[in-house]
Amino acid sequence: MCSKTIIIYWIVDVISILYVYCNYLHTLNTLVPWTLDVAPSIVLIGLLLFFPFVQPAEVWRRYKTDPLYHCTFVETMRVVVGLLLLLLGLCGSGAQGEAGGLGEVAEINQNTDPKHAAEESTEQTTKQTTSDVWTELRALRDMVVELNVHMELLQRENSDLQTRLSSSESRIDQLERENAEKPKVAFYAALTDARTLGPYNTDITLKYSKVFTNIGNAYNPSTGFFTAPVKGVYNLQFTVFGYNAGDTAVQVYKNNQRIVFNSEKITEDMDHEYFTKSLVLELTAGDVIHLVLPSGFSIFDNSNNQSTFSGSLLFTL
Repeated sequence: MCSKTIIIYWIVDVISILYVYCNYLHTLNTLVPWTLDVAPSIVLIGLLLFFPFVQPAEVWRRYKTDPLYHCTFVETMRVVVGLLLLLLGLCGSGAQGEAGGLGEVAEINQNTDPKHAAEESTEQTTKQTTSDVWTELRALRDMVVELNVHMELLQRENSDLQTRLSSSESRIDQLERENAEKPKVAFYAALTDARTLGPYNTDITLKYSKVFTNIGNAYNPSTGFFTAPVKGVYNLQFTVFGYNAGDTAVQVYKNNQRIVFNSEKITEDMDHEYFTKSLVLELTAGDVIHLVLPSGFSIFDNSNNQSTFSGSLLFTL
């Protein structure tokens, strides 16, 4: 019974040692790739160092002849095998711990690498953003320069316009002063409501008594004289109407000198006649213009104001 038990124990112990040793070598080989190459040499060296002290022949003789030694040897071998298993287990745990430590280091490195990559990506993004910002700033600077140039042009144009406006305003002020200083002369008057005047034996001055306009009061309806207030060019106009009274005529006098004579003859097949004449005269201040009805002629007027006398200052000289 003891021999069978020993054989079973030896088989189990050898299998356990081989299993643990193989696992230990596999684990150690993951850390040190050359472990499998040197493992047989290590085993051989251990056997060479161990067997000289064991004396196998003596152990085998006593193992076969002495039952007590046999059992003692078996127990001793089991203890040794247990210690070897424990030692190999501890070595394997250490190797796995080292492998785990290296794995953790690798994992830390792997975990660190994304952070480093993120930092690099952030740095690249920051550089790109900085470059974009500088590009935008340069574009804004160029835009500001263009706006400044455009603003300078607008300011120059505005300055020119201001100069022209000031010149125009000065000219307008000057014209307004000249216009204010320029005398305003204009008159318009009708002859009378007495209907027919004439014919007379002598020349008579026509007094246009129905005054409608007399700006500047240069015309005197009491005398029928128009007196030029300033030197200038004047426009004078008169209309003469004749009705069933024979011939009609008017003379224009300047400073008591006749300068114009106009007449119209009324024939038998006509019951009235009229004419209008205009004069543009250069007069000096104080010159007098008046109209005269010649002797032997007549003139007609009524509420229709058909015979009129008017005049105005065109411009001063």
